[in-house]
Amino acid sequence: MQKLIQGIHHFQSNLFSSQRELFERLAGGQRPDALFITCSDSRINPNLITQTDPGELFIIRNAGNIVPAHGAANGGEGATIEFAVAGLGIQDIIVCGHSHCGAMNGLLHPDSLKNLPAMTAWLSHAEATRRIMQDKYGERSGEALLTTAVEENVLVQMENLRTHPVVAAGLSQGKLKLHGWVYKIETGQVFAYEPERGQFVPVAEVPVVPVSPSQRLKAAPSI
Repeated sequence: MQKLIQGIHHFQSNLFSSQRELFERLAGGQRPDALFITCSDSRINPNLITQTDPGELFIIRNAGNIVPAHGAANGGEGATIEFAVAGLGIQDIIVCGHSHCGAMNGLLHPDSLKNLPAMTAWLSHAEATRRIMQDKYGERSGEALLTTAVEENVLVQMENLRTHPVVAAGLSQGKLKLHGWVYKIETGQVFAYEPERGQFVPVAEVPVVPVSPSQRLKAAPSI
């Protein structure tokens, strides 16, 4: 705790004053560029990876960057997605997995979760990932197996996103785009799913097609 408290003092004394104008502007409301759904893993820092400032990312974090399908859970993910899209007018949603993911390792090795019943229940929202791994990649093992599970889970959670009414509506009107990313902790690389090639490639190789101004969802005041 001492390190955290010292960090707060440093922020208030040195960083806040140099960005006072930014924070005063943020006090009046938010207009983030994207909804970033990623893992709770302490090694992942969305703002550091994307070099974004406060107010530029709307973030959901949970074990395994999971998005329960619409109506499948009463957690905060559905409400947060709805507010991001319908309330804030977000145009891009990113599901970002990462290398060495403990949640995906648990999905692949359920015996390791025998003393974690809540985690076991939570990973039921990635059951499709588990079945894909079992039926399609039975010959893989070790890091190759885990890396594939991370990638497949990103795609599964993107499909779950499509079940949410506000997302389905945005996609059907061309007002919203979904992106699947995987962050490699040890190299700093980010890979993005390229549908035309059916694989994850370096993010710089994936063309960015922005939503046109006329297609943007109207943003409501922030809460």
